[in-house]
Amino acid sequence: MMEKTKLIQQLQLEKHIEGGWFKEVYESDLKYNNRAILTSIYFLLDEHNFSAYHKLTSDELWYFHEGDSLHISMIDLKGDIHDVKLGKNIENGERLFYAVPKGWIFGSYVGKGFALVSCAVAPGFTYEDFKLYSQKELLKKYPKHEKMIKKLTRI
Repeated sequence: MMEKTKLIQQLQLEKHIEGGWFKEVYESDLKYNNRAILTSIYFLLDEHNFSAYHKLTSDELWYFHEGDSLHISMIDLKGDIHDVKLGKNIENGERLFYAVPKGWIFGSYVGKGFALVSCAVAPGFTYEDFKLYSQKELLKKYPKHEKMIKKLTRI
């Protein structure tokens, strides 16, 4: 397994506002309403960073590449919580791929070490379609998920 710092340097990853490191690696030339029909990024998280709870208006596809297990914690439209583990240990229920449904609130974290994934969004990602949640906002609406909400919020 390649070292985290080497991956960050070789892939030219930059700090991401929601935690971890990223690099946009693809934006389709095909447009719909002046918007790329698909975008994709590399995304790296380590045990000291997390991706805070947020929501997109499109499905987001996650592909596991390298490192340790990555958890995606999701709150569905009914308010139920789901946890999916990305990784290479398929026999233990880890997945190489997962699609986070549009409209679900989700965040991600690594228990130890780091994980490198790719994320793809269609139509292409724009910050207009991105909503970052505060701890107060989520606790008010989903008090039964307090432990995970406190783990995956910054504001």
